[in-house]
Amino acid sequence: MPLTKVLITVKTYPTISSKYEELVCTAGFREDGSWVRIYPIQFRKKSYNEQYKKYDWIELDLVKNNSDFRPESYRPYSIDSDINIVGHIGTNNNWAERKNIVLQKVYTNLTELIAEAHNREVCTSLAVFKPKRILDFKIESVKREWDKKKLESLRQMNLFETVSTSGKFEVVRKVPYKFSYQFEDDADRKSALMIEDWEIGQLYWNCLARYEGDESKAVADVRKKYFDDFAKTKDLYLFLGTSQVHHFPSRNPFMIIGTFQPKKELMESLF
Repeated sequence: MPLTKVLITVKTYPTISSKYEELVCTAGFREDGSWVRIYPIQFRKKSYNEQYKKYDWIELDLVKNNSDFRPESYRPYSIDSDINIVGHIGTNNNWAERKNIVLQKVYTNLTELIAEAHNREVCTSLAVFKPKRILDFKIESVKREWDKKKLESLRQMNLFETVSTSGKFEVVRKVPYKFSYQFEDDADRKSALMIEDWEIGQLYWNCLARYEGDESKAVADVRKKYFDDFAKTKDLYLFLGTSQVHHFPSRNPFMIIGTFQPKKELMESLF
């Protein structure tokens, strides 16, 4: 089978599933602009040369993930399938090359997108969404630690770990806050969606280290980046995705799994 070429644009922050597995959503675009979700990938166990970044082009042997009804969902042919990094798209000319791939289909009406998701013949589960207006950026406290029983099982199975500066393996830290955008779509429908992007979690930890453990300053910096910068000064698009378990039962199954934020075009900023 020919290898599939994918531009990686989404990596969500890890969560622990009820089966004590690491859950990370990796997704991106084929060259024709169509979405593909890649799961599972044991990213941490891949060699350094296979550990791709956002906006890397990768090639790998993909097959349909038959355990997932969502049409965009694929998996590597085997757990040992090689991942080849074959290119990278930078930010030259205000993200022009990225836009050519990412912005081929953009939704602006959330009601219509949800209807597509709930339509079993279409079953859209990944989308680029352009909000009409970002109203607010919400920060809420959540549980600070992973479930202890799940955590112990993960340790026993050596799953869901990351290398620390000491060289020992440590469980990935749970972010003790939930971050959400409140926004309006083109029908003036108000909605709030949680942001599950890996980058927002890592930004929080980086800010916390910078402020030597002061959480109030750390979350203030996260808000400054995602609201004062992305929402107010950039041409912000949202990558939306569903979870398999909530896709049909939930009234609104989408969450924000990434952001796309080129600078505003000059003419737009003038008017």
